[in-house]
Amino acid sequence: MRAVVVGGGISGLTAAYELGKAGVDCTVIEARPRTGGILQTDHVNDCVLECGADSFLASKPWALELIRELGLESDVIDSNEALRRTLLAHHGKLTPLPEGLRMMVPTRLLPVWRSGLFSLPTKLRMSLEVLRRPVTKPDRSVASFVRDHFGQQAVDLLAAPLLSGVYGGTPDLLGAESVLPKFVDLERRYGSIIRGMRREAAVSEGPLFRSLRGGMGQLTEALTGRVRVLHATVDTVASTGVRAGGDWFAADHVILACGAPHAAALLSGTEAGALLGRIRHSSATIVAMGFARAAVAHPMDAFGFLVPPTERRHLMACTWVTSKFAGRAPAGIALLRGFLDGSRGASDADLLRVCRQDLERLMSLRAEPLFHRVYRWPESLAQYGVGHGEIIAAIRRSLADLPRVHVIGNAFEGVGIPDCIRLARATAMKVAKTG
Repeated sequence: MRAVVVGGGISGLTAAYELGKAGVDCTVIEARPRTGGILQTDHVNDCVLECGADSFLASKPWALELIRELGLESDVIDSNEALRRTLLAHHGKLTPLPEGLRMMVPTRLLPVWRSGLFSLPTKLRMSLEVLRRPVTKPDRSVASFVRDHFGQQAVDLLAAPLLSGVYGGTPDLLGAESVLPKFVDLERRYGSIIRGMRREAAVSEGPLFRSLRGGMGQLTEALTGRVRVLHATVDTVASTGVRAGGDWFAADHVILACGAPHAAALLSGTEAGALLGRIRHSSATIVAMGFARAAVAHPMDAFGFLVPPTERRHLMACTWVTSKFAGRAPAGIALLRGFLDGSRGASDADLLRVCRQDLERLMSLRAEPLFHRVYRWPESLAQYGVGHGEIIAAIRRSLADLPRVHVIGNAFEGVGIPDCIRLARATAMKVAKTG
């Protein structure tokens, strides 16, 4: 049996690796000269610079399972739990988010009352949320869901900045059922999300995030070394194979792991293609910067900071890399990663300039960076809108007309690395069993 995987990111490489284990003759076709998708790492001045995603959630097992299987477990590193907190830009200053906050849910109310972030009406609204009774509602926006439970300030100061880095969208456009499924389930069973989380709270031991010593690119490089990769552009897809670089590659199964927008274009004229085109995507830009640590006056005693839309000028968020993970840079170097709206058409120099303006405003950082790199990821962030689950179900049904074509990636059942790995492995095992 032969299979072709279109796309050499974490989803495509994982699927090809799993197919190879099952004895399937598989080829990955990747248009870009470098595999890995958003999991790529550069090494500059002995510093580890993540081009895209810098870690994975430790609470989801699928990434660590694959890492162990590839023999990379000894390179797994944990986030620095001593500095596990996030700051929020508020009235031009960086203010800690209250302790006990789980996403936008305040599981501890005393820190909320002590915080200067929220108004008195918002604090009262959050406190009274524990009195809510179970309810089942149709899918609605994240903004509507959070506003209903905690008020508009929780949308503006918590939901908007927390979700912008993951989805690149706004709470008004994201759907609660797909983005906050756990919270929606707690609403149905308990009414109060706070009360539900308290009752079902599991003892969380260990780090929030994990990564690899040499960067997340280690994972995709290890996978690339175990599969066959061809660098070419695919322009035609059918149930019997694909055309790429002027050649036809016959296949019993085709797995599209190239992102929903590209998959939609390749399946143009089909119902599946039209449905894939309904999944919105946003773009992201990352500006990685290295500074002399002595030139940074801020203690950088957190993982970084978020900037809510009400405070935003340029930066959406900034990760203090050398605070979040040890070993990312030599002593005396501070690594920062600024996140910007990827729709900007500015030059690298302009992007660095606006990042530095915000860093000066929020961190009093006036020093010139020792080095910097800009990474652009167009249409890389899938935005799960209201009714997203229904769209995915319709895509699955429509693919019955193309029984040997499969689609995977971050647009379907989870945007994080572990979920992409889980879906890729499950799809590959299904293909191998189908024959």
